[in-house]
Amino acid sequence: MGEEVQIGATAVGIKTAGGVVLAAEKRVSYGFYTLSSSGKKVFVVDDKLAIASAGIIADMQTLAKILKLNAKSYELEMKKKPSVHAMAKLLSVVMFSRRFMPFFAEVLVGGVDEEGPHLIVMDPLGSLIEDNYAALGTGAKLAAAVLDGNYRNDMSIEETKRLAVQALKAAIERDPVSGGGIDLVVVDEKGAREEEVRVQLVI
Repeated sequence: MGEEVQIGATAVGIKTAGGVVLAAEKRVSYGFYTLSSSGKKVFVVDDKLAIASAGIIADMQTLAKILKLNAKSYELEMKKKPSVHAMAKLLSVVMFSRRFMPFFAEVLVGGVDEEGPHLIVMDPLGSLIEDNYAALGTGAKLAAAVLDGNYRNDMSIEETKRLAVQALKAAIERDPVSGGGIDLVVVDEKGAREEEVRVQLVI
């Protein structure tokens, strides 16, 4: 067997009573080669839904476009926004339909609907697991250790943002194929919005 090539990326998602925070580092790498330090891995789908991914950047972009188009189509036809579960299930069907030539992407679907905040974790074949927090990608173990030790379900959005950045910093500082800075999206009752993260990284 040939040498396994790791697709470098780390993404985290955290759900609290007030909403969901998704974040990912920006480095685009193939194996241990850095192709870019400004790759986008967090995408706003609509004003109540966003996704974060780890994997091949082209597959992440394709899945984000599919979700955006279908969310808009649903809203135009049904005159209301789709639920988080409905959009995650649609993405699951898309990913499972490609199971013999899968998308090389793990996905976090986060959003707020009539039932409240949701965070759904998906593997490349479209399996669905709802959780309070999750980490994906090559730095997932490092990020998850920070989340495991610090998560509380009553955190404010500001506390949740700080924890997401802390978890990604841990991954970036120790995972050689993660880095380049951090993108972050908040989804709460005010909507979905990207927020700039300024953080000093030791790498």
